[in-house]
Amino acid sequence: MRKNRSVPPCPVIPVLIYPDPSIAADWLSRAFGFTVRLRIANHRIQMRAGEGCFTIAEGDVIPNRSAITQVRIEDALAHCERARRNGARILTEPKDHIYGERQYNAQDFHGHYWDFTETLTDVDPETWGGTSVNL
Repeated sequence: MRKNRSVPPCPVIPVLIYPDPSIAADWLSRAFGFTVRLRIANHRIQMRAGEGCFTIAEGDVIPNRSAITQVRIEDALAHCERARRNGARILTEPKDHIYGERQYNAQDFHGHYWDFTETLTDVDPETWGGTSVNL
């Protein structure tokens, strides 16, 4: 596969719409710890989220609850407190789940929904009712 420095190496790149990408990038960096990868004029910004990435694009689309962006993090408790201190609306507090993850949900300043997940342990999916397929 060819590489292009202008495009992140992530195989899936969600695009989130905000009225002002620069304001969104600043807020998302402060609240959630994302970093700017690339600015494209003043209408698009590529952001790093750990080893993943997403794009902020300029527009007027209002977020809805059916669209949730999930991000893997290292420390859900500390991450949640950082998000809260920086104005994120915490929808669910960090909670440990039987499938080996600690997760919390937040809403950002524009209304986008986020699910942050920390791996606590490696759990066989069959122990909690999952079915392994091509793992």
